[in-house]
Amino acid sequence: MPSVSPIAKRGGRRRLGVLRPLAVAGCVCLLGAGAAGCSTTQEKAAAQKAKSEHILKAQAERKAAKKREKAKQAKHGHGKQKGRGK
Repeated sequence: MPSVSPIAKRGGRRRLGVLRPLAVAGCVCLLGAGAAGCSTTQEKAAAQKAKSEHILKAQAERKAAKKREKAKQAKHGHGKQKGRGK
């Protein structure tokens, strides 16, 4: 004889029948949320390119400012004196 009565067995199936669709729905929601938060390779590449362009632009601005400052000092005679250091 089976150790579990048919009534208890049937109730377990009913509970499993309700839980399975809920579990599937939960997994689908998690997958959807994960896919919405993920960025594609193209999006990552575009973000990296924008970051690189920003860095290069900042470097160019610093270089131009340094060049302007150097020219300004040379114009006012604050640079190296000619004829010395030979």
